[in-house]
Amino acid sequence: QAQLVESGGGLAQAGGSLRLSCAASGRTFNSYAMGWFRQAPGKEREFVAVTDWRGGSTYYADLADSVKGRFTIFRENVKNAVYLQMNSLKPEDTAVYYCAADRDHSSVRLRNGRPEYWGQGTQVTVSS
Repeated sequence: QAQLVESGGGLAQAGGSLRLSCAASGRTFNSYAMGWFRQAPGKEREFVAVTDWRGGSTYYADLADSVKGRFTIFRENVKNAVYLQMNSLKPEDTAVYYCAADRDHSSVRLRNGRPEYWGQGTQVTVSS
């Protein structure tokens, strides 16, 4: 059975960094768009970033606290994995982060929150 498993979450101080990993198993996701979402307490889950199946194209959500320039999504197809490098962390980045994958190369379904696969999530807490 195909599944996505996140790791790398934890506690960080504001201004610090964390790297989240998402390991895929049960099938190869090399032809899938893969991305990250997050859900803060009391808020809806929101799209953060996506990379296309080759890793050559990335897209970042235009969030209020702007992850652009601070977060970087990348993948290693040989490892069937996708990562989210998070720098200059802010307390507003505190959330459960979810990995997602979808076979739609345009990534429209994924970006709209309807991917085929979800991970179970990993908690990121940023202290001020």
